[in-house]
Amino acid sequence: MENRRERILIADDEKEIRDILRLLLTQEGYQVAEAENGKEALDKADEGIQLYILDVNMPVMSGFAAAMEIRKHSDAPVMFLTAYSGEADMTIGFSSGADDYLVKPFSNVELLLRVRALLRRAGRMREAGESRREEEKQAGTEQESQETGASQAAGNILYYKDLQLDLDSQSVRRNGEWILLTRTEFQLLELFFSHPKKIFSLENIYQSLWQEEAVGDGAIMAHIKNLRKKLNDSARDPKYIKTAWGKGYYAD
Repeated sequence: MENRRERILIADDEKEIRDILRLLLTQEGYQVAEAENGKEALDKADEGIQLYILDVNMPVMSGFAAAMEIRKHSDAPVMFLTAYSGEADMTIGFSSGADDYLVKPFSNVELLLRVRALLRRAGRMREAGESRREEEKQAGTEQESQETGASQAAGNILYYKDLQLDLDSQSVRRNGEWILLTRTEFQLLELFFSHPKKIFSLENIYQSLWQEEAVGDGAIMAHIKNLRKKLNDSARDPKYIKTAWGKGYYAD
């Protein structure tokens, strides 16, 4: 068993599920904290948690509500567990800040694959963020003029139609108004807008964003639906992200 540093918080009101999750994760070398409901999960949330696995339907506070509160203070990935596989439930989950969604009963192998994938993605993003901050620090030390600073800032803005994507802060603005997106939603927009007219299949998206094999298609579909909703985009005649039926998604 590999000794891992990652600490995972699992929250489920069913003791049997918590016991299964704890056994699976500790056997893989992860450190595990447990909670019986969303409120307890929120109380135990801290910067030492690298991943949250939350059941959706819990007493006192639901997984959705807990995730929304956790998202205010943490960028750690969140995975929901639920007995419902409907698209509407998935959409609500991703709107709450989830990074993944697993339907009960789940395969132990699939759960571990998704856990590893989420932690890898989070780790790469932390490394990229640290590298970018170091580069910015060095650039600021070497070139302090306002003119240079303005040029650098302009170089980190991606424009697409009436949207502005700030690649440093990972934020989106349209007509002076900010549009709040999750980390994954921003990554998808950046991918599509950086390669207009290129059709990205599910496999292309997973490889481009996370350098890994695709695990199910529901997550990406739900993220796209959320993006269209937040951008006030029509599903039938979208302005930003279009669907190439049977092939994938693209920006025109």
